[in-house]
Amino acid sequence: MTRCRLCGSAALESVVDLGATPPCESFLAADQLDRPEPAYPLHLRVCTGCWLAQIPPLITPEETFSEYAYFSSYSTSWVEHARTFVADAAARVGLGPDAFVVEVASNDGYLLRHVVDRGIRCLGIEPSVNVGAAAREAGVPTLTEFLTPDTGAGVRAEHGPADLVVANNVYAHIPDVVGFTKGLRALVADDGWVSVEVQHLLTLIEGNQYDTIYHEHFQYYTVASAARALASGGLTLVDVELLPTHGGSIRLWARPDEAAGEPSRRVDDALDREKAAGLRELSGYAEFSARVAKVRRDLLRFLIDAAERGETVVGYGAPGKGNTLLNHCGIRPDLLPYTVDRNPYKHGRFTPGTRIPVLPPERMTADRPDYVLVLPWNLRDELIEQLSFVHEWGGRLVFPIPELSIVEVER
Repeated sequence: MTRCRLCGSAALESVVDLGATPPCESFLAADQLDRPEPAYPLHLRVCTGCWLAQIPPLITPEETFSEYAYFSSYSTSWVEHARTFVADAAARVGLGPDAFVVEVASNDGYLLRHVVDRGIRCLGIEPSVNVGAAAREAGVPTLTEFLTPDTGAGVRAEHGPADLVVANNVYAHIPDVVGFTKGLRALVADDGWVSVEVQHLLTLIEGNQYDTIYHEHFQYYTVASAARALASGGLTLVDVELLPTHGGSIRLWARPDEAAGEPSRRVDDALDREKAAGLRELSGYAEFSARVAKVRRDLLRFLIDAAERGETVVGYGAPGKGNTLLNHCGIRPDLLPYTVDRNPYKHGRFTPGTRIPVLPPERMTADRPDYVLVLPWNLRDELIEQLSFVHEWGGRLVFPIPELSIVEVER
């Protein structure tokens, strides 16, 4: 990568280099364990021209999403987040019985099912064949495609313009950010709304959340860089919400340029906060790499010490972020014999690179480990409650991010 994919500048500066890892959702079947496994550099850089943070586009979305291992409906808190969003968006936008809603990267229909329940016409655009099929089985109309300007124009021609276009946790996943944004503009009505949720680079840096850097995420946004990206497709940022999801996200509300009007005070406040944190100069990124290295040392030290004491540690969850952490730390089955996950698609498979078995949650309950390493740390409150039964045998939870912490759970 020699030039910024948004503004074309060659002024790209290193933020953190995590070495080379396999794609984070490329879970292995048992018969793949003796085959070569490709790994790609994972090096985050920031453009000093537009301040978009980005990694090289070394894999394609087609490689990642043709068959996808992540089903949104397996997260209770995420389904509730979607339900609340639909209710709030319906009030904000004024979605009535004649409205039309499109969600891009609609996954298994976890969000649009709430739109369907309201009797509002909708369509999901989801590139993954397997999760798109699950959405259709749940009664959510779903088109199996990637969003491009042509796809957006085709949907508009067939179904009409959308009053609301939703793009949650996908804006980072597309290397052609300009083309994707033009696709959003093609979908939305001239007086319509676009809602984009994406992880906030500010909280990623402040919270040491480096495990959310992986090959599926091609870019990492501040409000400032997101506004510039939206503008590349003819959309103006008019409002922003700061969300706790994924360790800290931003919900961007945009409208076609001609209907936008003045941005809200919340946009100015968010921009001021980012400027105060130094994210429009290199000083704001200077210490991040050293803090990342400390997470690695602390986690390895804990796992090695536990093994030498004869204590057992197993993992909980098999999220993409967990695979960045496991690979960067060099954790193998000798330190973490297995992890468990609620998603049956992953059962019997192995984590990419580190080859750690993924088993059903019942295995952990049977084994009663001394410690449970929680890989989806962003669901901390939900999982502390969900895993309270670990207290029955004196087990404790371990959270690796933003710094190592051991939690005594109570029922």
